[in-house]
Amino acid sequence: MTTVFSSPAGANATGEGPQGAEPSRDATGVAELVRRATQGDQQAWNGLVDRFAATVWAIARAHRLNEASAADVSQTTWLRLVEHLDTIKQPERVGAWLATTARRESLRVLRVSARQVPTGEDFNVLADPAPPTPFLNSAETKERDRLLSELVSKLPCRCQLILRLLSAETPLSYRDISQSLEMPIGSIGPTRGRCLEHLRRLAMHEGLTLDEAY
Repeated sequence: MTTVFSSPAGANATGEGPQGAEPSRDATGVAELVRRATQGDQQAWNGLVDRFAATVWAIARAHRLNEASAADVSQTTWLRLVEHLDTIKQPERVGAWLATTARRESLRVLRVSARQVPTGEDFNVLADPAPPTPFLNSAETKERDRLLSELVSKLPCRCQLILRLLSAETPLSYRDISQSLEMPIGSIGPTRGRCLEHLRRLAMHEGLTLDEAY
């Protein structure tokens, strides 16, 4: 949970690296995984799944899908990647491609099930049932992280998505979040700030300060 409250390393105000800089080592590594997966390398495919499975799952759950529907969205999203793996023009941004696909598939499932799609920031969403962080130092740390996860799950949909996408093991850049959530890139930073302030108020209610999570 600690990375929920920090910006992507090396990001500027737009969430990208320094202007004119070479692609980051991580982006280059992702592009290499895509290239190898396209050639049938199962280990490379597993690497992509390890990096982005939590992102896909979080997006599905943030659309108020139950576990079964979220699993279907996740499976379909990865199937779509298999189908389009060799046509992705920017392989280093496959995370954004997956996030966009997961979001569209989630909305499709909601339409098919004739459920009303909540909009804006007027609803709470289900908690992301991601596995607990490994190598916890103590029972107190585990309990604190569980509480923080529950507090994040009480935030509005957009807040949950932004915080979870920025705190994923392979966080999306502001540019990628802008694309996948269809929101202006300039509004991501201020929205994130409001989300953290909302989270701070929830934490104070529980007698917890966010500083304890660093």
